[in-house]
This record gives sequence, C-alpha cells and structure tokens, in this order.
Amino acid sequence: MTKLLRSGKVKDVYEINENELEFIFSDRISVFDKIIPSKIPYKGETLARTSAYWFDLIKQKGIASDFIRLTSPNTMRVKRVDVIKDYSKINTATKNYLIPLEVIVRYFVYGSLLDRVKQGTVKPEQLGFPAGHEIKAAEPLPEPFFEVTTKLEETDRNLTKEEALKISGLTLKEYNELKEQCLKIDKEINARVGKRGLIHVDGKKEFAFDKDRKLMVIDTFGTADEDRFWDAREYEQGRYVERSKEFVRQYYRNSGYHEKLYSARKTGKPEPDIPPLPDDMVKKASETYISLFEDMTGQKFR
Repeated sequence: MTKLLRSGKVKDVYEINENELEFIFSDRISVFDKIIPSKIPYKGETLARTSAYWFDLIKQKGIASDFIRLTSPNTMRVKRVDVIKDYSKINTATKNYLIPLEVIVRYFVYGSLLDRVKQGTVKPEQLGFPAGHEIKAAEPLPEPFFEVTTKLEETDRNLTKEEALKISGLTLKEYNELKEQCLKIDKEINARVGKRGLIHVDGKKEFAFDKDRKLMVIDTFGTADEDRFWDAREYEQGRYVERSKEFVRQYYRNSGYHEKLYSARKTGKPEPDIPPLPDDMVKKASETYISLFEDMTGQKFR
C-alpha cells in the first residue's frame, strides 16, 4: 500500500518502499510560490513525459539521476533520498540526501534577472558585460549566469556561494561539479531544442547525493515549469514569444498581482490571494504545455 508523504505545488509524493518513491504530477500550476486556483488539462502528463525524455538522454551521457521509470503517463518512480530541513544536520559526510538548493543557469536577461538589473542590484559587469553597458530586455548574456537559491524554505531566496556551501553540506569541489553538470546538461538541451525551432532561455535544476555520496540530478528539468523557452523564429524578428509557463507569470505581472504580492512580502503584510486564470488562459496554457512537449521531444502527445 502506498502512502502519501507530501503534496507540493505541482506533484504528490508517495512512499513505495524504503528505497523508492513515486511522483504523481498533477495539473496544478503555481507562480511566485503561489498555487493558482485553476487546473491546466494534461499539464502533469507533459511534465512527467518530458522529464523522462531528458533523464534518458543524460543517462546516455553518463550523468546520474534519481529517475527509475515512468509507471504511468503522469507518474514517475524515483530513488528515495532523505529531505533534511535542519541545515545543522547536514555536513560534508552526509549521504543520501536532497541538497537544499535550486540551481539556475541563465542565458538571456529576462524575468527576475531583468527585474534586478532594473533595480540596480545586479550590475552589467556581474553578467559579463562591460561596465556601464545598457542592458536590454531579452538580451543574450555574454556567458552563462549561474546562481543558487534555497529549496526547502517557504519562499526562495538568492544565495552567495559562501551561503550555499554553508547550508548544503557541499565541499567547494562538489559545488563546482554541480555547476559543471548543469552546464553539461544545458549544452545538450540547447543543442536539441535549437534544432526544433526553440531557444532555451534559462533553467532550474535540483540535485541530491546517493548512498555513496555521488551527485545525481533529481526531480524534473527541461520542462515548461522549470525552464523558459522562446520561439526561435519570432526571436529573430525581435519578438520573444513564450513557449513555457513564463507567459502565465507575465499574465500576473501585467494584471498587477505580482506587484501587490511582492509589496506585501517586502513590508511583511498578509499576501493577497492569487486569482484564478481566465478560461482562455487555461486553454492556452494547456496547448502550450502539449505543443512544447511535442516540439522538444519529437513525440506525438496522443
């Protein structure tokens, strides 16, 4: 009998035995750490099947992961690791645990990075541009921009390398290995989607150590939830057309909700409830998830 361990923003996690878990990917959708009160038809299935596609690919490249197999179109069997929320219980000898970091690599100035550039908290030279360079929205970065946030806290916060090392139990060598793996995976993603009319804008990955303290990629990556993709032909014409969950984020930015939410967070006031998506946005979101799955993998959804 399987046991529900936790229900997250996107997936439900079930215990299979002491060594394996099952992820059931729901049709829930979240932005800015808020679950939207709208379901997106077939979203869960596209995430599970896209993730399986990438996990099979990185296995061929010699990169370890927690992925075992798909047990249904929206259900993934994975290796089980410990989730340790108390950072003081993690050190450089700890094994078989989720590394409490989210790792982001960006290739264009967009999203929250663009926000920080406009606010002046990220300078052009930090991104590889000459000092004083006037950065434009959607501009390609001279080099990949690597950053790390928290994973197990209520809301994500950006970390310095020193902070990341302190809370994660990683050595500097392991931290650099994690970074190298991200870049190696993204090299494959960028090459594959580039042949299919897509641009990989940025992406998030998560990692764990196995029982021998060997690094492995976990959860999901390269999907419409974890990564941003643009239509390459549109980008060449000076437009950046979203092929990921980002267009849903932009809907809430344009509606004014994002500003109200982050103002409340900044001032310590109660956070406003996130409103549901209109029916036309739900339909568009479902179509976006399905079409991106087909374009990335070359597989038919049905």
